[in-house]
Amino acid sequence: MYGTVKEQLAATLAEIEQAGLYKHERQLASPQSAHIRTQTTGTTGGTGEGGGAQAQALNFCANNYLGLADNPDVEDAAAAALREWGFGMASVRFICGTQVLHKQLEAALSDFLGTDDTILYSSCFDANGGVFEVLFGPQDAIVSDELNHASIIDGIRLSKAQRYRYRNADMADLRTQLQAARDAGARRTVVVTDGVFSMDGYLAPLDQICDLAEEFGAMVLVDDSHAVGFIGDGGRGTPERFGVMDRVDILTGTLGKALGGASGGYVAAHQEIVDLLRQRSRPYLFSNAVAPSIAAGSLKALQLAAASSDARARLRDNTALFRRLMTDAGFDLLPGEHPITPVMFPGEDGARRAARIADAMLAQGVYVIAFSYPVVPQGKARIRVQLSAAHTEDDIRTCVQAFTTARDQVDGKG
Repeated sequence: MYGTVKEQLAATLAEIEQAGLYKHERQLASPQSAHIRTQTTGTTGGTGEGGGAQAQALNFCANNYLGLADNPDVEDAAAAALREWGFGMASVRFICGTQVLHKQLEAALSDFLGTDDTILYSSCFDANGGVFEVLFGPQDAIVSDELNHASIIDGIRLSKAQRYRYRNADMADLRTQLQAARDAGARRTVVVTDGVFSMDGYLAPLDQICDLAEEFGAMVLVDDSHAVGFIGDGGRGTPERFGVMDRVDILTGTLGKALGGASGGYVAAHQEIVDLLRQRSRPYLFSNAVAPSIAAGSLKALQLAAASSDARARLRDNTALFRRLMTDAGFDLLPGEHPITPVMFPGEDGARRAARIADAMLAQGVYVIAFSYPVVPQGKARIRVQLSAAHTEDDIRTCVQAFTTARDQVDGKG
């Protein structure tokens, strides 16, 4: 029976490969860091056992914004928790899967973000997948930015609420959609946005969004995964950056980026919202608790992030330097201030060109990844560079030189 299906799937995979859109996973042979080792040849596709040579590389494509993924204090906290609290919970939270560590981390997140309470999930994808169905039904309206993360889109689909979409960061269109929700008689309305749009590095204008939400009596939900820990003077994310910490009703986020880079996500919100999620949110009720070592390591990472003003300053300086040098070298960058810096390769051949440049850069010891459809729209391929506080000025200059050399090689100028 699988024979025909196998042929169909193989044909689809061949089409993806021919279009230059196939995503090959590179193997690392070291901890996540600004400097890594890659497995270069002889890998055994799909087994996870690399038998080839290893090479040193500068890493410019991780969400390791504060450089905490291999921080010794974070590692020590996780290792100590492994010995004291065990490997895993083997249960969901409400049965026997809650430890003191989980409550400590939730309390620390609430204190850091300025919310009543926080509820942990296995990932932010699960957090976004579990929040909408509980809070919004057929009588309600969800007004969502068109560039929101896939997890938000999927979470909204799971609810039975009326759905409205507005153009990215377009406040006139947001007003139009809010008016449409009001005209339709929505009982409860929420505006949903990423704090930072991960493919572009754009920051959502939360001050204007909150103004419109308040005008129309709507709630505001922000996924701040690409901001918490390093955006804002205190690292509290885009609500702090725009001065609206007390005006955002629901925050979702991840522990898998700036806050240690492991796994786990959360919803931080008003007490009644968190209480109801504990009762009815399916990804919470039917998923194992976050592993003890991850909870402990993330708690230490959060403590370090809260005190990381120097690291945040280095990250800002690194981002500004990279953007200036790349612009001077003639590359097409999306504008912005975020350490996500998309280097654009537009057009029909852009995906293939971006992939070839990324491969050529790895040969020079600089690790970046090309993004193409369906991760980004057709014709808008890019190499998404992500700066870290762990990068040095020499690292950044080496990366820019690798871009220049690889571009010349691929374009036949080298």
